[in-house]
Amino acid sequence: MEKINEEGISILLVEQNAHLALETAKYAYILENGKIELEGSTEELKENDQVRQLYLGA
Repeated sequence: MEKINEEGISILLVEQNAHLALETAKYAYILENGKIELEGSTEELKENDQVRQLYLGA
């Protein structure tokens, strides 16, 4: 998957493991009850206190 992405091909990844998703993707959407609650670069989301507390267990 990473090799495909490195070649410039976009991938839609649907993943419940937030750690894996944020390490793999460059941009992410966080959905709650079918609605986008947060979005941004994975670097931004990893630094977001709400994301860290609710999804990353930090």
